[in-house]
Amino acid sequence: MQHATRRLRDHGRLVTVSTIGTAWPSPGEAAYAASKAAVEQITRVASRELGHHGITANTVSPGPTDTDLLRASAPPEALDGAAAMTALGRIGHCTDAADLIALLARPDSRWITGQNIHADGGLT
Repeated sequence: MQHATRRLRDHGRLVTVSTIGTAWPSPGEAAYAASKAAVEQITRVASRELGHHGITANTVSPGPTDTDLLRASAPPEALDGAAAMTALGRIGHCTDAADLIALLARPDSRWITGQNIHADGGLT
């Protein structure tokens, strides 16, 4: 983030990625959740520090997302259970978070800053 902020021009966009694990923690993920919580707070501070340049800083926190890692670590019934808990009835796709990141990177997102947006299909 330090390198990125040195290269951002006025009215630029900074988007970091966290996890809903900071709002909905799982057993055994304390260090991971803590590191992502730090990312969220640093991003909020960055929104205040960079705002006078018209630069926005936001975090996207994806929910359960269909990746090889998730499929390797969770049995199919757990994935089905996670999908059933979302308002949209499915787990996420990588493009779900990517599309939100792209939206926040657009010039017309200029009034959105300091936010942590959960891309989790209504899970949290």
